[in-house]
Amino acid sequence: MCGRMAITLPHAAMAQVFEAAASNDLPEGPNYNVCPTNDVAVVTAQDGARRLRAMRWGLLPRWYKAPNGGPLLINARAETVAEKPAFREAVRQRRGILPASGYYEWTLGEGGAKLPWFVHRRDGAPLAFAALWQDWAGEGGPLTTCAVVSCAAQGTMTAIHARMPVVLEAPDWPLWLGEAGHGAAPLMRPAEEGVLAFHRVDRAVNSNRAAGPELTQPVEA
Repeated sequence: MCGRMAITLPHAAMAQVFEAAASNDLPEGPNYNVCPTNDVAVVTAQDGARRLRAMRWGLLPRWYKAPNGGPLLINARAETVAEKPAFREAVRQRRGILPASGYYEWTLGEGGAKLPWFVHRRDGAPLAFAALWQDWAGEGGPLTTCAVVSCAAQGTMTAIHARMPVVLEAPDWPLWLGEAGHGAAPLMRPAEEGVLAFHRVDRAVNSNRAAGPELTQPVEA
């Protein structure tokens, strides 16, 4: 968790929502099946300005000599993010927001079948995932990379997974981005009950090669 997502909002709309200037190298969209190592758009704040920047999903610590130099760090656990060498500097200095339309989660059905679910905001607004980012300059670099912060799931969300991404609400964006001082740690918590909803989707999304808007459409559970 979170291992796959959908990003369908146009870059111009994302830039408007987050009051950010969009870079000219953002990944093409929409993408209904964003996988680890794909490029994503992340909001950062530096020198009093917000930017929507392209980043590789899968944070690469500085000591990795190559992109495959260690575990693929697509998520950072909120409980240990301030202690882990790969994340502790980033959580203090390089926090960002990864906008997404939703993300996929899986449960096990009869015979061990993988049953996919699509999680989204109930109000239809984009999800604002808490993210960390890192510049990396090893073999094949330079790259700017990121990870999504995860926390323990609560309430109805535990029906599909024990963990979930940290979803930030708009009033908390300035604090998470470092624009409103320090003390962002309390933001690394599960979404309030009722903010998120989920529905079963077709098992076509089990393939990382699947594409198209039908991947997010409900099917009978």
